[in-house]
Parts: sequence; structure tokens; C-alpha cells
Amino acid sequence: MSIEQSSDLSAPIVYKVNQVISAEQFVDLLSKTTLGARRPIGEPETIEAMLKNANLLITAWQGEALVGVARSVTDFAFCCYLSDLAVDETVQASGIGKTLIRMTKDALQPKCALILLSAPQAVDYYPKIGFTQHNSAWVLTNIDDLK
Repeated sequence: MSIEQSSDLSAPIVYKVNQVISAEQFVDLLSKTTLGARRPIGEPETIEAMLKNANLLITAWQGEALVGVARSVTDFAFCCYLSDLAVDETVQASGIGKTLIRMTKDALQPKCALILLSAPQAVDYYPKIGFTQHNSAWVLTNIDDLK
């Protein structure tokens, strides 16, 4: 599936569902966003596993350039964890992020909840576009911290 959105830039934005992207393309995009600082861009094996094991990937392209990605892990029925929402800073504020979110939600069953953890720079963005803040998310990254 692919849709096109007009843009005031030289080439239109084209969106693709589950288009395979390389770890290099993903890292290149992450490096053009604030999300890059919080992703393992120096660990190619981890990046490859992130892409391989995501089961919903919506991408935005301007010509041959990857300019946006929404990478999710989901059961498609109850919950969808939108793990990465990244838009190249040169094309931010043009509706690409909202389109990636909308297409992610459209790929799910209607009652499926879309869940994400916000980057610090984006905490004010999500309420503006309709997300509700949930204050009881918990993260465990090191098993040695389990008591």
C-alpha cells in the first residue's frame, strides 16, 4: 500500500506500509532527528533486530530519501506500541508525523490502543494531536534491577 501527499518541497511525500528498509537507512534518518540520541545507532545488530522484529512499519519517502518512519510492535487487536516515530528535522511540521500515526492506526482494528513513550522534546506535541497522557508506564532495562 502506498499513498502520496503533496508537499511544498521539490518532491511529493510518498507513504509505504511494511516497505523493507535497511539498518543504514534507518540510522541515517534517526541521525537527522532528536530520537537518534536515544537509539542504539552505533549498534548495527540491534538496529537490524529492531527492524526485523517490528511487525508494522510505515515509512515516508521524498524521492529516494527516507524522511519519516513509524515503527511498531503490535497484536493489531488490543494494543500497538509505537516504538519509533521519527521525521527528518528538515521536513518536520509538514504533517508527516501525523500521517504516519494515522496510517499506523488505520492498520489496526478500531479498538486497538496506540501506545508510545514520548521523547522529552515531544511531550507537548502528543496532547496537541489527540493523545491522552498515561502516568503509570514503567520501564525495566536491566534484569539486575529486578528485586
